[in-house]
Amino acid sequence: MRSKEGHHLRSESGFRNHAVGNMTADFIFGREEERRRIRQLVISRRPFLLSGPTQAGKTLLLRSVLAEFPSVLYCGDSPTTHMVFRDLAHSLLRLPDPRARKALPDEGSIAGKSAVSLKGIVIDTLREGEYLIMLDHLKRPSYAFASAVREIIGWGSTPVSIVARSSHMEDIGFLQPLYSDRSQECAIRNFDHTTAKRFAHEVIRRRGLSATNLAEFLGKVLEFSAGNPGAIITMIEMASYPKYRSEEHIKISPLYVDFRMQGGAVQ
Repeated sequence: MRSKEGHHLRSESGFRNHAVGNMTADFIFGREEERRRIRQLVISRRPFLLSGPTQAGKTLLLRSVLAEFPSVLYCGDSPTTHMVFRDLAHSLLRLPDPRARKALPDEGSIAGKSAVSLKGIVIDTLREGEYLIMLDHLKRPSYAFASAVREIIGWGSTPVSIVARSSHMEDIGFLQPLYSDRSQECAIRNFDHTTAKRFAHEVIRRRGLSATNLAEFLGKVLEFSAGNPGAIITMIEMASYPKYRSEEHIKISPLYVDFRMQGGAVQ
């Protein structure tokens, strides 16, 4: 559906929601251009980089697009090569891929395979199929991890795209040289002031938040969040806690101090 301001609000039930605090933002706001760009990059079948600040909504946005492409194998948690190959094996069985099914009769059989054996099965399966891989939530991958990705891209002939959850991309470690082509990047940025204000109003409406100093609180949320969607959601959620309420008044200063102490600084 479309909001009164003209921004798209798309329900994404069925995906892992973008949860911050106790509140879940399960809608996409004002990201149609980014959705179009991600879709274009997937169709091109070339490795690409999805980058942006923490809590900008990259995962929610990405998964909303990937729902249209069953051949994209999404790894939601990619700290080690073994976990990546295990997730890929599970995804291939769920499709189901007959080649993977021949080597792995069921998902329970994955646990009994060694890391080397599982890697061989997955790469052999990828060589015979038309797949793409998306790695999310990387944790400074090592040189060995990067070598495995090169092997998938080269020997397996499978494009591997990644998500960098830091604006400086330090979380992608030794993978950085593989994604130096900026023409193959989709950068998710924090909202500009106008869009952030509209987004905050929508979150407040959905949360049912009210207060005598709501307008002042909203102004501080926009200032403190720097347009980061996750930060906006977190502070609005915190404003409903008794700790930050005095009857119908929001205690803005204590809320912001705790927000920063809990790691709420935004990029």
